[in-house]
Amino acid sequence: MSPRGIRARRPRVPKRTIWLAAGVVVLAGTGVTAVSVTGGSGGSGADDASRPAQAHTLSLDGKDPKKRELPRTDTQMFSLVGVSWEDGADDFEGTAQIRTRGAESGTWTDWRDLDFGIRAPETEEGDASRVRGASEPLWVGPSDAVEARVLAGGKETAVPDALRLDMIDPGDEKAGKGQGKGGGKGGNGKGNGQGKPSAEPGTGESATATAGATPSGEDAAPTTAPEEPAEPTQEPTEAPATEQPAPSDAPAPSEEPAQEPTATEPGAPEPSQEPTTEPAVPSEEPTAPATSDAPTQEPTEEPATPAPSEEPATEPTPAPTAEPTAEPSARREPSGSTSPAAPDAPAIVSRADWGADESLVVDPPSYLDTVDAVFVHHTAGTNDYDCADSAAIVRGILTYHVETNGWNDIGYNFFVDKCGTVFEGRAGGVDKPVRGAHTYGFNGYSAGVSLLGDYENGGTPTAAAKQAIADLSAWKLGLHGVDPGAQVTLTAAGDTGVYDTGEQATLNTISGHRDGYATLCPGAALYSALPEIRGAAGASVYADRPEK
Repeated sequence: MSPRGIRARRPRVPKRTIWLAAGVVVLAGTGVTAVSVTGGSGGSGADDASRPAQAHTLSLDGKDPKKRELPRTDTQMFSLVGVSWEDGADDFEGTAQIRTRGAESGTWTDWRDLDFGIRAPETEEGDASRVRGASEPLWVGPSDAVEARVLAGGKETAVPDALRLDMIDPGDEKAGKGQGKGGGKGGNGKGNGQGKPSAEPGTGESATATAGATPSGEDAAPTTAPEEPAEPTQEPTEAPATEQPAPSDAPAPSEEPAQEPTATEPGAPEPSQEPTTEPAVPSEEPTAPATSDAPTQEPTEEPATPAPSEEPATEPTPAPTAEPTAEPSARREPSGSTSPAAPDAPAIVSRADWGADESLVVDPPSYLDTVDAVFVHHTAGTNDYDCADSAAIVRGILTYHVETNGWNDIGYNFFVDKCGTVFEGRAGGVDKPVRGAHTYGFNGYSAGVSLLGDYENGGTPTAAAKQAIADLSAWKLGLHGVDPGAQVTLTAAGDTGVYDTGEQATLNTISGHRDGYATLCPGAALYSALPEIRGAAGASVYADRPEK
């Protein structure tokens, strides 16, 4: 739990132009206001059968200042959920729990906690008037009803203002295809929608409320649950491997998006080695998502994973400025050696291939001078997902970060799933030093990679996931001549709960989120695996090795 942050908010006119469908439905007897926000996929020219990502919200109103409760309530289809509030600088200390009803099974889940620790970027992006405070989003799978309770705790004397429940339908890959930047309709959580108390709690029957009038030309909220993508028809015969996918099955790099994958296409690379650690409580054996046919050169030798070491490879030196321009202590000159031959980059599923709705992203990306460190995160969602759902989870997080948090784009630079598949995150080029929104106080120096799943409450990262994080980190740091096993001294650009503004922080070049910010992220299990990941990164075929 991060402490309450206090920072100056500088008013400015947001660059995003917001188009809304007006209308509000007050649920009788509940004190809950239902609203709906639709993503900017309308008029994209996508296949008529595609389903764009959508954000639906329920305002959590009430008279008790310390708590809010939402009874079992029927909703439009959603797969990812969180809570948000008006002030993006307010770090809520309390508890939020939700339970959902499966759209197919009709059964209700147990109560599940929402995690906190998201902080808006320490730049103008985080100061925009549209920015809201929010919990981490939780992936729940296709659902059509929800129950929630929020309780103020710790130093909190009341729940935050304008508290609401945010539910995201990630849509499908086709809905995000072929869309340019600059023409999006960014939502701010107001509009029309639907939701009503469930007539028969605990059953699969869902009654639909009628929303307020929708202006001509805007997409009306659907009155029936959208059809979810078909499940893959083939499962892998073995558990996920730590090696890179074969060239014929490798996902397309982001620079050259390949042909569209489909949810029913079982194009997962067949693993050849069983991971040493199984994913926690998966519903079935992980199945890799469909990938493109664009080849990515395979390593000519298997990466060796030496025993992890807590000792840094080099000694830290004095800190750079807030935006480093001089070479930090961990940087070394890229090697000119060509032996042994190594692939140029890990296989990365591009934004086009996982179906990013580019109309949501209005402002252009910002770039750093260099990348001095990689921060490892977890999404704090669930480990009980199929890898075929990974692209949908990433689409849901994109929509949540833009429509709920009010950011310009998805916060993380990269995602990794438990099968070891790497996904491009924030736009701007996977090989470029794109500034993300993942580690408050240190976004100006680093890239952020987030592992899908919860590794604080019993989840264990798979061998495939750990190797993918190691390879990705080695490659990303190597582009800037940084040793993945070293340490670097950075200057905190904000009060993080661990460091004060301007304080010098000596960190590993591959660090956990909690090293820089007061949070449990990336979870105890993943954090304890970081020494192993650093060792694997140093031995990776993607690591920069100076000539001896």
